[in-house]
Amino acid sequence: MTRRNLTVQLDEDVIRRAKVVAAKRGTSVSGLVARQLEEIVEGDERYEEASRQALAVLETVSDRGGRRWSREELHQR
Repeated sequence: MTRRNLTVQLDEDVIRRAKVVAAKRGTSVSGLVARQLEEIVEGDERYEEASRQALAVLETVSDRGGRRWSREELHQR
C-alpha cells in the first residue's frame, strides 16, 4: 500500500508529551497518530457494516399487527 505524508498542527506541549508516550511504546509520534487513525477508520467501517446488517434484518421483520406503545406504557412497572 502506498504511504503518503500528512501534516498536522499540534500544540508544542502535546507534541512533547506525545514524544514521551511514543518513546515508552517504542514507536514514533507518526506511528502513534497512524495507529489511532487506523483504529478510528476501522471502527467506523465496523459500525457502518453493523448498521447495514441491522437495517437489512429490520426489512425482513413481519408486521406485528400495528400495535404501538406510548412512552408511559413502555416505562410502567
